[in-house]
Amino acid sequence: MTSHSNPPRTGHNDTSGTQAVEGDELVVSVGPIAHGGHFVARHEGRVIFVRHAIPGEKVRVRLTDSGESSRFWRADVVEVLEASPDRVPHFWRAADSLASWNRGAPPVGGAELGHISLKRQRSLKSEVLAEQLKRLAGLDLAIEVEAVGGNHDDGLGWRTRASFAVTSKGRLGMHAHRSDVVLPVKEMPLALQGINDLRLWDVDLSGIARVEVAVPANGSRPLILLAPEEGTSPKRLHSIVSQLPGDVSVAGFDPGKGEVEQLRGRTWVQESAAGHDYRVTGEGFWQIHKDAPDTLVGAVSDYLSRGGYLEPGAAVADLYAGAGLFTAPLADAVGITGSVLSVEGSPGTSRDARKNLHGAPQVEIVQGRVERVLHQQSRSFDSLVLDPPRAGAGKTVVKQLMATGPRAIAYVSCDPASFARDLGYFHQGGWRLESLRAFDLYPHTHHLETVGLIVPAA
Repeated sequence: MTSHSNPPRTGHNDTSGTQAVEGDELVVSVGPIAHGGHFVARHEGRVIFVRHAIPGEKVRVRLTDSGESSRFWRADVVEVLEASPDRVPHFWRAADSLASWNRGAPPVGGAELGHISLKRQRSLKSEVLAEQLKRLAGLDLAIEVEAVGGNHDDGLGWRTRASFAVTSKGRLGMHAHRSDVVLPVKEMPLALQGINDLRLWDVDLSGIARVEVAVPANGSRPLILLAPEEGTSPKRLHSIVSQLPGDVSVAGFDPGKGEVEQLRGRTWVQESAAGHDYRVTGEGFWQIHKDAPDTLVGAVSDYLSRGGYLEPGAAVADLYAGAGLFTAPLADAVGITGSVLSVEGSPGTSRDARKNLHGAPQVEIVQGRVERVLHQQSRSFDSLVLDPPRAGAGKTVVKQLMATGPRAIAYVSCDPASFARDLGYFHQGGWRLESLRAFDLYPHTHHLETVGLIVPAA
């Protein structure tokens, strides 16, 4: 079949029969997808995790992480020798492995499946989910990964938030995968047009280490967060602010401390979902796909309401609650005769939740680690909503959840491995997975979101 790249560059060794080093190239046949956006290949018995490939292809790869003592190597595709019918032209030159390595540099991260048709991307994500459920929870289950929103045909323009690094020359950039290398960018096709309209790549960002951007899908005022390098003067910071569009809020922030400093306008954005408005300060968590909040609230509410677990007068809890995305609709459902316990570990995000839910007397906001708060609680709940970070809830929290005696738990997860692991803990405690849905909230990346309904087996 026709190659999808220019001929390989000269100056790199073919490693056949020799000890490989980073930068060497070799030809491999590509096997199945693995969790994390890699594809499994083998060379002389050693596993290689290859990015930017498709199962069934024959490719030339460049080693990006290798060593004789390494259990496995990592590599990027630099030339396609036998292409899959599911391979399509990459939509973003900066993230295209073939074009990038042909120029002598790695691709930026964040669109590692952009060379695969959307239909195949979703089938591959389904394979990953099924493999994790089988390996970690002992479940044989095939779940379709559902498209979300109205842009099923291209999977672009969905990010309401974007994170950028800054090059040594002060230009907007992004990191290569698993690398300190920062590459300049002049577009972000996965982002809402409002993020691209800011044209941050035209701004001299010298003195800034990191840039975070939030452009709410509801059209409210955007926020740019600037993390200054150590030693950057206030004068330099305000010089950068003066180069930014005047209708945008700007704040300084310290990623280590989580502190936000007002520079111009607000230090927060106003988001909307499920008939509610939410204040989200600084780096406070919010789902990044423009249609994710309504999609996830709808799935959770449907599971709990349809099963009779969420009704007026019920006692429910929202754990890892963030700014209250699920708390507000839960409060609507249980009414003033019910109760909602909302638990969030981040102090700033918990303060947002208090502001967002101040008109709901049935809601109790508690700031603290979920395991600590649950340990201090003696009450029981009719149902729980669980939306932990990527690492999952963990064995201790799962045991505590089962001990509170709910009739059902709606588990929202952004990582199939940690979800399957936690599901295994539930199974050990006598609980079972009643229903599961999966959503493609991160097109062109390996990520997906799941919503599961977990109930006592009895």
